[in-house]
Amino acid sequence: MLLSPIGGGLAALTAAFLWALASLWFTRLGSHLSVIEVNLLKGLLALILLVITLYGSGGSLQSIPKNALGLLLISGVVGITLGDSAYLQALQHLGPRRTLLLATLAPPMVGLIAWGVLGETLSWLSWLGIFVTVAGIAWVILERTPDSAPAFDLKRGLWFGFLAALSQSVALVLSRVALTRTSVDSLQSTILRLAAAVVVLAAWSLIRRRSLISISVFRAQPQLWGTLAAATFIGTYLAMWLQQVSIGLAPAGIVQTLLSASPLFILPMAALQGQKITPRAVLGALLALSGVALLFAS
Repeated sequence: MLLSPIGGGLAALTAAFLWALASLWFTRLGSHLSVIEVNLLKGLLALILLVITLYGSGGSLQSIPKNALGLLLISGVVGITLGDSAYLQALQHLGPRRTLLLATLAPPMVGLIAWGVLGETLSWLSWLGIFVTVAGIAWVILERTPDSAPAFDLKRGLWFGFLAALSQSVALVLSRVALTRTSVDSLQSTILRLAAAVVVLAAWSLIRRRSLISISVFRAQPQLWGTLAAATFIGTYLAMWLQQVSIGLAPAGIVQTLLSASPLFILPMAALQGQKITPRAVLGALLALSGVALLFAS
């Protein structure tokens, strides 16, 4: 792995690609399980895999510095428990197009928060790259296509969408502080963030329903276990680990911009499934890719 901002950028882009791929499976799971159940199950399975990986590679949780613990636990609760849940709620009220558009608020939010908290400044070329990339993504998302979820409650959806973007921005900067100012590594930080999220999600699930997951769903459709395993391995275990790697290597604003590129990777996947890709979508993707090139050049 390239121990440089370029390596961090490549890790972020790879994570965005893996999230796009996993979203196809998570969408299928979402039609059978609740938001909390999907979040909890993927978190639990990924956490087990990450702990096995850590100890299998000679690492340990005992070596985590105390000054990183609080930062990463809060980052996990804010970014995964709150951020992911708010994002999934926004999908129900706004549909994917508007929700993804609100998600493009995260890169400039992260840039500003990182500047205020870390004193992390970006060059004019980096800010131009962020703007061009976000504009390209927004151009693709704003194309008028029928949403799979109608806007049942626009105000509620906008609130959840903004909350998701803000939560994920704050969580990323907290992770950046821990990874750059303490000796915690990317694998340890991923485990801590997921563990905090899983504990809160489990507690919330028990409070609301007195049971963690609907086992009957998997008994009726055992193939869902395979779907869950594939989505978790790619979209949570690998992608979240790569996200933490990228946060430790590259400036926060650039990382968040590249992590937001998942909608662009959806386009070729949709084309392979026989869906029509419009010229506007292609032009938007090219614009976003030119922004990515500017970020790497900076």
